[in-house]
Order: sequence, then C-alpha cells, then structure tokens
Amino acid sequence: MDIAVIGLGLIGGSFCKAIKAKTAHRCLGFDISQNVCQKALENKSIDKIITENDLDKADLTIVCLHPADTLNFLKKNVSKFKKGSIVTDSCGIKEYINSNVAQLYSDNGVNFVGAHPMAGREFSGFDYSLPNLFEGRSFIIVPTEFTNSETTDVLKSLAADLGFSNIVISSPQVHDQTIAFTSQLAHIVSNAYVKSPTIENESGFSAGSFMDLTRVAKLNEDMWTELFMNNRDALLFEVENIIEKLSEYKNALKENDSKKMHSLLKEGRMIKEKSLMFHADRKKPD
Repeated sequence: MDIAVIGLGLIGGSFCKAIKAKTAHRCLGFDISQNVCQKALENKSIDKIITENDLDKADLTIVCLHPADTLNFLKKNVSKFKKGSIVTDSCGIKEYINSNVAQLYSDNGVNFVGAHPMAGREFSGFDYSLPNLFEGRSFIIVPTEFTNSETTDVLKSLAADLGFSNIVISSPQVHDQTIAFTSQLAHIVSNAYVKSPTIENESGFSAGSFMDLTRVAKLNEDMWTELFMNNRDALLFEVENIIEKLSEYKNALKENDSKKMHSLLKEGRMIKEKSLMFHADRKKPD
C-alpha cells in the first residue's frame, strides 16, 4: 500500500518513521518545508517527496496538520485524491473536522474517516519524531456516517502494525467531550500551574511531582489555542468544574478545616483507585 503523510512534524514524521520501520508499505511525504522533505528522504523516513498534485498516487493519506490547516487542506484538495482511497487526519478535535468534510468526501468517492493518535512529546518538529512514538498508545478512530467497515478495518490493521496497543472507536461528540478532560484540561492546568512566582525556587525541591505536573506546560501555543477554541463548550465545562473543586480545597484551608480537607483528599484518592481498577480490568484477557 502507498501511504502519503501530509505534514512532517512530530506526528507526521513519526508516522513516516514507524511505517518504514514496522511495515512493508511505501511512504510518500509532503511538507511545505522542502528542507524537511529532503531530510526525511535522506534519512529514509519516506520513499518519495510528493506535491499536492500527487495525492492520487496514495491508497491511504494521513493529514498531520494543525486543525485549521487540516480543514483547509482537506477542502482544497478533495478532488485530487484517488477515488476509493482512504483519507484520515490526526487532529485532537473531531467534530470540527468530521462535520465539515464527511459529506464532501462521500460525494467525491473518497473514504474519509477521522483519527486521533494519543501520543506526543513536549517538543515539536520532524527532528523530534520517533519510530516508536506510538508504541503502547491508544489510537482513536472516529468514523463519519459514510465510513464503511472496510475503511475502519484498514486503519485498525495499520494502527496495530505501528505499535498502538489500544484501538478505540468513538463518535466525534464523545471524543471531544472526553478529550477536553483527559488532555486539554491537563494542558491548561499545567500551563497555569507554572505561573506561580515560587517556580523560581523549585530547583532541588521536587521528587518528581513537579515534573509530572509541568511537562505539558511546554506546549505549542498556536496549535493548542486552535484545539481549545474549537472545543470551547466541552473544555469550558471542565475548566469550570475544576475551579469549583479547587475552591473546596481553598475553603478548607481558609477555614482551617482539617476534617474537610481529609474528606476531600480521601474522595479524590478513591476516585483515582476506582479508575485504576477499571483500567486493570479492561486489560485482563477474556
């Protein structure tokens, strides 16, 4: 199968490297930076550099751009893809993409299906891409109303080959609501957390908690602003919820109420333990 990867940044570059390292598929690469394309070709991450006019050469195309760029690329080039081929994306929001291209691609005889690889690093760009970035990670497939089972099966098979250990099928709405909690809120909390003036004294005062909580504060503000604003309602719910919960801890401190603090901490611990048990049960063989 000939697989085209559009956008050779961290995710796109990792797709290319994983495809070449773990499969027999041919990988075609496109990026607006010719230097990046040349680097990918020279280190054998791709087999060929392509342009937008070569999209009909691919049996499967993976678009790895920021949300607005993804949508613009998909709309602009819909007529250039091979009829019957598969086109997917890697955006962290799905309603924004799926709702705008599902009908368009169906009308043009191309099989579009949304996807979201749950992987990343606190660095961006091709130089930081890795062939093993997806190992042990989740791959979320988000079909449109026009997506057939054969298309979904092709993505499932490729995801497994690339090292993803958990393949999830989701609706766009459930994806966006859940990702607001599991990913987007975490980035906001981490980014806000480092704004304490006490950060100037942190060196030597952390056994790991500080690094765990601040890792994703180092983000790409261009991409994450797009993600946040295009998932505004779901993320706003999560932000308002955590502000409400934090106010309970604040009030316990202000009122010197150790009993309340103990109760809040116990409640959080029990919710986390229940979550861990749920994940452990899901990993058990049938």
